[in-house]
Amino acid sequence: MQYSLKVLYSGSTGNAAVLTAGKTAVLIDAGRSARALTDALNSAGIDPDALSAIFLTHEHRDHTAALDVFLKKHPVPVHVAQASADRMLRTASEALRAALVPHPPVSTVTVGDLTFCSFPTPHDSAASVGYRITAGEHTIGYATDLGTVTPDVETGLMGCEAVVLECNHDEEMLMTGPYPRDLKRRICARNGHLSNTDCAMFAARLASCGMRRLLLAHLSETNNLPELALGEVRAALAGTSVHIRAAAPDAVVEL
Repeated sequence: MQYSLKVLYSGSTGNAAVLTAGKTAVLIDAGRSARALTDALNSAGIDPDALSAIFLTHEHRDHTAALDVFLKKHPVPVHVAQASADRMLRTASEALRAALVPHPPVSTVTVGDLTFCSFPTPHDSAASVGYRITAGEHTIGYATDLGTVTPDVETGLMGCEAVVLECNHDEEMLMTGPYPRDLKRRICARNGHLSNTDCAMFAARLASCGMRRLLLAHLSETNNLPELALGEVRAALAGTSVHIRAAAPDAVVEL
């Protein structure tokens, strides 16, 4: 079975991706606005009404801000970890309340031709998960908000042929950049965001276990540059045949 995963936009201002296989189309995260999300789906060749479900990594606004308005016009189930659902319900619209489908952090959900297996990721939210997704004989990994690579993340992503992985910041740019000290500490923490260096080291391990395509995601617009992220990861993967791309904050990029 053929599949396609396109990151619609990714970065500090908003995150969303769409995965299709067979007759199934599923959205992963829904940041920014309903209009931005709809426009990006259309640019990717996806009719918003064709979506079967939405899977959230966590409840932070850069991954959920479009939902309240988007679901009023395009109601679909929204799968999310229980603790994130509980946090979202405090301010959720009626449409979002009706759509939320809470799960334990480790769960398996099949939607049409896609099966999503979630695993915990270390991030400073009520809950945060990544996904190991199967589409027929293909396996895709997705993890965009994690301060470090834990055994759960290793287990979730090892053996995936294609992976979307956070490559958030260049450590020197972050330390010398404009962010206040507390925010810098938060980003560098074990439940913060993954650096270029840590992403590169993990990517090398993933390549040794069969990864053939890698899309770097959630690059900070302030503390990173695509050429820095790509350069460090390509150096770590020198001698392999892994195809590497970087997601963009304002353009559709296919895995």
